[in-house]
Amino acid sequence: MAKLYFRYGAMNCGKTSSLLQSIHNYEDRNLEILLLKPQIDTKGEKKVVSRIGLEREVDHLIGQEEDLFGYLQANDKGISCIFVDEAQFLKRTQVDDLMQIVIKDDIPVMCYGLRTDFNANGFEGSTRLLEIAHTIEEMKTICRCGSKAMYNTRLVNGRYTFEGEQIAIDGEENVTYDSLCPKCYFEEKEKFEKAKQYTKRKK
Repeated sequence: MAKLYFRYGAMNCGKTSSLLQSIHNYEDRNLEILLLKPQIDTKGEKKVVSRIGLEREVDHLIGQEEDLFGYLQANDKGISCIFVDEAQFLKRTQVDDLMQIVIKDDIPVMCYGLRTDFNANGFEGSTRLLEIAHTIEEMKTICRCGSKAMYNTRLVNGRYTFEGEQIAIDGEENVTYDSLCPKCYFEEKEKFEKAKQYTKRKK
């Protein structure tokens, strides 16, 4: 029986590299795969790009309100596995579509993404995956201090920030991301709040 998988982890844990390795394993056995990613993720345009330089063009960019179950019914050509990168950007209903694909078409679906945003709030897609995926696997990475990194942090012009929209793409408008352990995350958040209060007092 096919399953819906969710492999999540903080930034820099190797999600995309692992995805590409899994794709290689399928194709090495002459099996057809389908690679998808949400259209809202403009990094790499129509490619998935890992931080170590690996990349691959996706088969389809997922529209924000797209019916994924309907898409597959129109495009299923002997697919053995579906891969979804940046799955946190999916809508709740799209995750449900993926589950329907698993159940009705008996095709495994492997989703990779973040669990939470830079303010430690869940993304819509990843929250739904945590609720219904058959198999959930955490991919681990380390903080700058050597401890296990669990939190994603956003930097603008090299400075940590805890304000802004939930979605800001890495590498665009001077935005970058870092992964920190809980201790370092809350230390940076405290520094940010103190600097914010200081700025207010000066005004």
